[in-house]
Amino acid sequence: MLLTIPDVLTPAEVAHCRRELAAAAWGDGRATAGLQSAPVKDNDQMPEGSPAARALGDLVLDALGRSDLFVAAALPLRTFPPLFNRYAGGQAFGTHIDNAIRPIRGTAIKLRTDLSATLFLSDPDGYDGGELIIEGNAGGQAIKLPAGHLVLYPAASLHQVTPVTRGVRLASFFWVQSMVRDDGARALLFDLDRTIQRLAAERGIGDAEVVNLTGIYHNLIRRWADS
Repeated sequence: MLLTIPDVLTPAEVAHCRRELAAAAWGDGRATAGLQSAPVKDNDQMPEGSPAARALGDLVLDALGRSDLFVAAALPLRTFPPLFNRYAGGQAFGTHIDNAIRPIRGTAIKLRTDLSATLFLSDPDGYDGGELIIEGNAGGQAIKLPAGHLVLYPAASLHQVTPVTRGVRLASFFWVQSMVRDDGARALLFDLDRTIQRLAAERGIGDAEVVNLTGIYHNLIRRWADS
């Protein structure tokens, strides 16, 4: 399931991120690349675990926690500390697939990457190129979102970032280990959750059908969830 989630960050939070990133020390993005992706990766990245990256990452995590749409779609068990990258001057990231397991620096935790996420921090009219191309059954889908919007997609997808030929593309990116590892099961749960929310708004939360569907939803979670 590929999902666009609007307004994860407020305009004020986007502006704060841009100010911090403008003053940041940047390193080679290949520092966090796997063996397959490193040869095709050309971007700048804030050093993983730097104080600035941790502070901005906490801001992003707080925003994700208040996004009902993100929680419903991802059903997050663990979220990798958000990272931040920059593309400019023709930089790009060729077709690749994300590592299945990501160790979280400074901990003994290893995260299974069920979902990948990109949170756009630059306005789309501020740069040319820089589309995130996500491959699916229907071919490649180009994603270029307003600042503060996020795209969530299966980490098993082949994807790339096209060359940025004008301006600067800033983004945060991270991975999610979901309580429900199967993408198809998550998609069904998400559709059921959205249906329950619509019916509850129309009929009231105490309506018998709403209560029944809510029970089905939670029993499916019990059947499918890792904890």
